[in-house]
Amino acid sequence: MSTYNSPLLLGAALSLIAAALHFSCIFWGADGFRFLGAGEPIVSMSAAGHWYPPVVAFAIGAVLTTWALYAFSGAGVIRPLPLLRAALIGITAIYLLRAVAFPLLKPAFPDNSPTFWFVTSAICLVFGLTHLLGLLQVWKRI
Repeated sequence: MSTYNSPLLLGAALSLIAAALHFSCIFWGADGFRFLGAGEPIVSMSAAGHWYPPVVAFAIGAVLTTWALYAFSGAGVIRPLPLLRAALIGITAIYLLRAVAFPLLKPAFPDNSPTFWFVTSAICLVFGLTHLLGLLQVWKRI
């Protein structure tokens, strides 16, 4: 039987998948951004070879990879990382806030479709609840 925290292991895997999807857009280009639901301005910039879309995709992928490392740390797979409890609280809060704050975010990204907002908010809710469950289970040891 594993002594690792299963919800945080799942949370780490989910964050890594999301990171890989963001990193793939760097190589996949405009079609990747379009497939993942980016608005037309981002797709057009990518098609034109603009620096902004791949840099943003890389930055988001790097953040998600860091979050996965913290989830692995909280799960007990790797050594405790600095500020582990605070980081896991922040990561969990950001996922959950992103899930419910989409009505406030939509005006800033008017080209994203309603489907994009529904799907990504649902994904963030699942990620956030997974992290929350894992965080609650390891609270006393981290």
